Amino acid sequence: MLIRVERSCLLVIDIQEKLLAAMHEGKTVTRNAGILLRAAQRLEVPAVASEQYPQGLGSTVEAVAGRFPAASGAPSPKLTFSCAADQNYMDRLLPLKRKHAVIIGIEAHICVLQTALELNDEGYRCFVVADAVASRTPGDYALALERMKDNGCEIVTTEMVLFEWLRTAGTDQFKELSKLVK
Repeated sequence: MLIRVERSCLLVIDIQEKLLAAMHEGKTVTRNAGILLRAAQRLEVPAVASEQYPQGLGSTVEAVAGRFPAASGAPSPKLTFSCAADQNYMDRLLPLKRKHAVIIGIEAHICVLQTALELNDEGYRCFVVADAVASRTPGDYALALERMKDNGCEIVTTEMVLFEWLRTAGTDQFKELSKLVK
């Protein structure tokens, strides 16, 4: 199944100061999160963000927070690992009525995994962006992606999402957004 822009929402999970510093490939996550957030803004894909215990782990990193679409609002603080288990987060996600959940963030084997599996159980089509999620160790990252795939989530890349959202070359949107990955 292709990711449809009109059915998509971008879920940005816990890309926070103290967490990101400990991630394997954290810079790649930040870069690709920025690309997807810029594309989401241009293509009018809503984004919903979370922060795990921000008092202890800090805020969303500026390179990511500064790119949220204007209508997205501030990240939702949470204590649950799964965003789907947090009522405030779900109160923001459910009214969007968009069942293609494009998921980015950290950590792949904890908050991303639990969110994706629970949303999948709730009827969302989850697209986990492999080059925009991370864990502290490569082993946890690899097992998380494998487990999510085995449970019905689709594993994709930033470029897959971008070009599936665009669908057509030659448009102004294509000309603008394709430059982000060159």
